[in-house]
Amino acid sequence: MSNSQLQELIEQHFAAGPSAIGDPAAMAAFLRLRTAIEAGDVRAASPDPDSPAGWRVNAWVKQGILLGFRLGSLEEVPAAGFSFVDKSTYPVRHFGAGDGVRLVPGGSSVRAGAYVARGVVCMPPMYINAGAWVDEGTMVDSHALVGSCAQIGKRVHLSAAAQIGGVLEPVNATPVVIEDDVLVGGNCGVYEGTVVRKGAVLAAGTILTRGTPVFDLVNGTIIRATEELPLIIPEDAVVVPGSRAVGKEKGHEQSRSWGLSLYAPVIVKYRDDKTSLSTALEDLLR
Repeated sequence: MSNSQLQELIEQHFAAGPSAIGDPAAMAAFLRLRTAIEAGDVRAASPDPDSPAGWRVNAWVKQGILLGFRLGSLEEVPAAGFSFVDKSTYPVRHFGAGDGVRLVPGGSSVRAGAYVARGVVCMPPMYINAGAWVDEGTMVDSHALVGSCAQIGKRVHLSAAAQIGGVLEPVNATPVVIEDDVLVGGNCGVYEGTVVRKGAVLAAGTILTRGTPVFDLVNGTIIRATEELPLIIPEDAVVVPGSRAVGKEKGHEQSRSWGLSLYAPVIVKYRDDKTSLSTALEDLLR
């Protein structure tokens, strides 16, 4: 079955609403989609040089993932003496040595319907949700989250406790995108469709959302999301958590007397050979 034929079926069963529940044809279409996502044949968002953000949302894939939640029933999930209950359509994925994925013991979980490429390293405990794409050579470190439909490129390092937000609804919304060779520091949070271009470095504790302005000290500009575009971090940017004085916001005078400031991510430089040296250790650990 071609992707276009699968798309037609998914859109048809998704539009059927609750009447799709119990329909064997709807379940068969969803299972085909789930298999295709896990094989890397389809994805929730794809690179698109003609798009202003550089990415195209495949809304029908997100519809299919939501269809799976609609069709599934609650069932017990056996897990080494623990008791879990989840949708029957999204069991835990199982990997063999032939898959080339290094899944270290210690409480990690990858949900069915996620693509995890060869060479990915999963350090415990971490979680990859349905619809996510994690490409070759990426490391998902301890307590890191890859949210639903998030797109993670090649050779990315998601450091300990990094949170990559998910997005299923609205179905036309851009998922969070972390492009190739990005270093995401510990305790970072990237949410609400933010796109981090290839080679960028997010220092530990950096938080990026759609409403977060980013101050580029190198170019003297402020980067913001617009109605048409998400927040986009430029290629090779090195972003650190900073602060800015409260300006004309309500309570300005009181804020001055209290000495308050607001969180502000700052681009302090663009990546060079010295910055790249910081990733040499992780290559040895692979």
